[in-house]
Amino acid sequence: MDRPATAEELFDTIGSAYEDAFGRPPVVGKAVRQLIDALPPSSRVLDIGSGTGHPVAEDLSAAGHRVTGLDVSSVMVDLARARVPAAEFVHVDVRRWTSPPESWEAVCAFFPFLQMPRADTEKVLGDIARWLVPGGFFSLVTVPLDAEDVPVEFFGRTIHATSFAPDDLARRVEAAGLEVTGTHSEIFTADEPGTPPEEHLLITARRPG
Repeated sequence: MDRPATAEELFDTIGSAYEDAFGRPPVVGKAVRQLIDALPPSSRVLDIGSGTGHPVAEDLSAAGHRVTGLDVSSVMVDLARARVPAAEFVHVDVRRWTSPPESWEAVCAFFPFLQMPRADTEKVLGDIARWLVPGGFFSLVTVPLDAEDVPVEFFGRTIHATSFAPDDLARRVEAAGLEVTGTHSEIFTADEPGTPPEEHLLITARRPG
């Protein structure tokens, strides 16, 4: 069997085709609208796994917020810098990135954990709790599955996927020091031949205080 593609290798290969296939998932749109409605003007927002910058960094920047996107793919970062010049984008793995405590009014994490071991996800959730200001918002979207290191086909490449069942993931968010304020799920089908429908789960949370 071929070695599974890392997240960097996968998204360097996919590039803008990811946006063409996945566009604006409704749950992501809902999450961004919630943040725009809730955030104070000119808030600092960290977007983990920022991809092409559409729609998350683009919409939040257009609403007047100061957005920094992190992505493991240099191709995605280059696309995002060209498409959303109002935001800042950094080519980095969030597991090797640091931020001072209480630096962000909001943190978004839309699908970045699906190729990350569970222990790493738990560590990053703890980092996010420290990075948020008291009362700051956390918005997480994922494909909820009780699966760890499972080989799957994605855009013609084999990857190893890891996730959590919905209740288990909510418990991990709370264990990191955040208060879960809501959950919402929908079924989504990408515009990519052979891609089956999948559940998208939104978990919203706040740092207490």
